[in-house]
Amino acid sequence: MDFKKYEKEFQKIKEWLLGEFSSIRTGAASVAILDKVKVDAYGSQMPLNQVASISIENAKTLVISPFDKGIMKDIEKGIEVANLGLSAVVSSDVVRLNFPDLTVERREMLLKLAKDKLEEARIRVRRERDEVWKEIQQREKDGEMTEDEKFRLKDGMEDKTKEFYSELDEMYKRKEEEINL
Repeated sequence: MDFKKYEKEFQKIKEWLLGEFSSIRTGAASVAILDKVKVDAYGSQMPLNQVASISIENAKTLVISPFDKGIMKDIEKGIEVANLGLSAVVSSDVVRLNFPDLTVERREMLLKLAKDKLEEARIRVRRERDEVWKEIQQREKDGEMTEDEKFRLKDGMEDKTKEFYSELDEMYKRKEEEINL
């Protein structure tokens, strides 16, 4: 038995956590924060990046240039509905998003949010580990392996799990440093 499926599921969990961390706003301008913003345009909800180009003007400002100037108000409303904590300044042809400096309280809240996302990822890893363990136990029960093999595989699984946890913790530490800058 190999742990390819377990490793594949872990990669999905890791990608999910990266996505969640990228949506947590720090003091620096980041295009990723707008990934979940939807805009009412052309009769449907569309991702912001499909109706406008987004660029970084400086460390604290994003510039959104709509492909169609007629949807400026819709873009502004979409950003407002997303509740990102950013101030939007609408001019004739672009929307500027200003990232305010983080307060101590806001930093603490962001760190707590990142910690919650880390714990959610850890729970998902544990759930996957439990599935692998059930499979190993079933194989032993069905006579496909000996008890010694079962415990050897369990040790291998636990080693993989510790490795996964350390990768998740490292991702959290990077996000923590980013928030505390």
